[in-house]
Amino acid sequence: MTQVNEPAKVALVIGAGDSTGGAIARRFAAGGYTTCVTRRDADKLQPLIDAIERSGGRAHGFGSDARKEEEVIALVERIERDIGPIEVLVFNVGANVPCSILEETARKYFKIWEMACLAGFLNGREVAKRMVQRERGTILFTGATAALRGSAHFAAFSGAKHALRALAQSMARELGPRNIHVAHVVVDGAIDTEFIRSNFPERYALKDEGGILNPDHIAQNYWHLHTQPRDAWTFELDLRPYMERW
Repeated sequence: MTQVNEPAKVALVIGAGDSTGGAIARRFAAGGYTTCVTRRDADKLQPLIDAIERSGGRAHGFGSDARKEEEVIALVERIERDIGPIEVLVFNVGANVPCSILEETARKYFKIWEMACLAGFLNGREVAKRMVQRERGTILFTGATAALRGSAHFAAFSGAKHALRALAQSMARELGPRNIHVAHVVVDGAIDTEFIRSNFPERYALKDEGGILNPDHIAQNYWHLHTQPRDAWTFELDLRPYMERW
């Protein structure tokens, strides 16, 4: 009897950088998902793909600009056609660029909004179109402290992250009754990255005390959100080190 192979279950991570996004991709690969990961520069994804494959997982990398509607549409169509149904979307694009409101330019303000909000809408919309047809799926948005309160020198970032949170709320209310879990994750604190190590050594020194966020532990919470039973879904989850002020 000939066996028919079922299409792979896909987790699509938009913004799979060297820290949080990469850790999320690795966690979903460990959970049996084929991970599709994106950055604007596809070459930078190869170390992540190699790491996933060495661990026995499956991964595909794509160079794509999450702000460009035609590129987002083409990406989702290609994955759905050639790899498998997108069961999980993680939107993890960063856009944290501080600047005084007195010096901020319209061009940079708009670019930050494009990265942190418009891109979330484009990717969320395209994937949701497929998920509603299958009546299942998970869409997870990475937020920040700026989604809850606007700090000095972060007018553009705060505005964009507030907007992303509102987008997630609207999508959750519309799509939840259609069995699609939409959640927003507030990451509040320094993350274990090369940027923090190089630019904030005093904060990085708290790593061994649990004073900065471990990307693998962040990723585990994304996996938890995806695997929650639908009678107890979480919309918003905030993650911060125990010593972080809030």
